[in-house]
Amino acid sequence: MLKLVMKSSKKAGIVVLFVLGMSIFGYSQYASASQIRVSINQSELLNENEKGSNYNIELQFENPSLLILNAGETEFFIISNDEIIGKGNLESFTLQPLDSSYVRGTFHTDVNSDDESQSVRISGVIKYDMVITSIDVPFVYYPTEEQAREFIHQN
Repeated sequence: MLKLVMKSSKKAGIVVLFVLGMSIFGYSQYASASQIRVSINQSELLNENEKGSNYNIELQFENPSLLILNAGETEFFIISNDEIIGKGNLESFTLQPLDSSYVRGTFHTDVNSDDESQSVRISGVIKYDMVITSIDVPFVYYPTEEQAREFIHQN
């Protein structure tokens, strides 16, 4: 009887260690996925009118984790001086582990201003669908002053 109890407690210990190890690995990969880097690869003015401007955009996402991340369509916002001045969408995409992907999308700005912005940022939340769960990972990108001028004002 004592042998049976020792064998079952040994198996339970192995299961607990396995679950603990997988939890630590999962959390570390979530933390890595939260550190996704974003940069503007290309921005092209399509048209502008009295209501604003429409653009095509291509962003580069770099995945520092060991997870394959499948993202659905992603909504993002262009914020200047703490005010939302534009909104856009990115196509669905997949980020391979330790790799980067170029993602195309469009956006519209509500402001036709040649004023110099103090700060511009692009932010959004990407929903990644994984086998057993999905995670929401926010991203924020601060373009350089030159990129912001080209990106928003096209001067």
